[in-house]
Amino acid sequence: MTDLPRLVIAAPSSGSGKTTVATGLMAALTAKGLVVSPHKVGPDYIDPGYHALAAGRPGRNLDPWLVGERLVTPLLLHGAEGAGIAVIEGVMGLYDGAAQGGDLASTAHVARLLDAPVVLVVDVSGQGRSVAALVHGFMSYDTRVRIGGVILNRVGSPRHERICREALDDMGIAVFGAIPRTAGAATPSRHLGLVPPAERRAEAVAAVAELGDLVAGTCDLEGLIRLARTAPRLPGPTWNPHEAVGEPVGTDVVVAVAGGKAFTFGYAEQAELIEAAGATVATFDPLADESLPEGTRAVVLPGGFPEVYAAELSANEPLRRAVAAFGGPIAAECAGLLYLCRELDGRPMCGVLDATAAMTSTLTLGYRDAVAVRDSLLTREGERHHGHEFHRTRVTLTGDADPLYRWRGGADGYGGPSLTASYLHLHWAGEPHLATRLVSHARL
Repeated sequence: MTDLPRLVIAAPSSGSGKTTVATGLMAALTAKGLVVSPHKVGPDYIDPGYHALAAGRPGRNLDPWLVGERLVTPLLLHGAEGAGIAVIEGVMGLYDGAAQGGDLASTAHVARLLDAPVVLVVDVSGQGRSVAALVHGFMSYDTRVRIGGVILNRVGSPRHERICREALDDMGIAVFGAIPRTAGAATPSRHLGLVPPAERRAEAVAAVAELGDLVAGTCDLEGLIRLARTAPRLPGPTWNPHEAVGEPVGTDVVVAVAGGKAFTFGYAEQAELIEAAGATVATFDPLADESLPEGTRAVVLPGGFPEVYAAELSANEPLRRAVAAFGGPIAAECAGLLYLCRELDGRPMCGVLDATAAMTSTLTLGYRDAVAVRDSLLTREGERHHGHEFHRTRVTLTGDADPLYRWRGGADGYGGPSLTASYLHLHWAGEPHLATRLVSHARL
């Protein structure tokens, strides 16, 4: 059993301010000298980047859809090793989950799995005493979820705050803070949400510090810490990448993983699994590096925003040619898929795939229960993969080719013995054999 104080920061709906509060709370607690373990419910890649800046350690995702219920607590414990408190930011509204099944993969689902108290961030603009009815409804909807109190956001005035506090106090609901409507702390957005901090490092650091000051000045940090300490001890085991993959399958194998501003979407556990399988992970930046890392035997191209950097990626012709001539195993997700095409928005890319890619006005978003149609580098025919899709682009293949994955209402992906390329984002902690397959092929 592990003693880990923890809080889930949730909200009635998206846009209520939970990212502001969660990130600011992580920064404020860190500034107080606590070692904070930052986590995010769901498949989001961008919020964990801000969490990492706030806490000084990797932001990690907790997603029952991607990894299964049984791994949620072990992954939390893995991420929180050496930490004194865990702060878990929710996703969407508290009870909003995967469309395939009730509140599956919702914030409420994860809070129940972690037996963690919830703090509800409520946007009170446009309401007064009604906030008590709203919170009462959320508390009574599922009594298995323990809502320990609220933080009021976008409070209009001291009188507005007093009205809301009195209504909640009448019902015995704790208020841990009140953030004024005039608070200007914010992070910039674009077509897929917040701008990743890797793209604006100095501004992101300043924004996180501002959020920390905001939460420290408007919220009861000691009260929140006391609430976190009411969470019961958690049963083991702690997730371990070496135990997940078993015996290493490679030695002296370098796996090159794309990073930099254009490739920012990745889960921390992926690199840990690749290393546990016996390889060395070497990060390279397709915007700046003109060659793959020395000794590269496999390439991983994660998600990100290549469409934003299409001109710069195209201008790096030496690296594009190196990727095209590589010939070894390549695993590509979303942004990586686009980079492997002949062109992206009319600009030359690597040309590993005889396909073109272009931005569209349509957002493609959602969990996918995908079945592999055939074997590829990472897949085996008939295997089921729980993934996530999130993009505003379209890939058009020249000629005919069967998709790599099929799911209800859709299909996607390209592959062969040395290639898996798809829009599908997978969390390798839920499928550690993917790391084994990649490293095994790399050593051949």
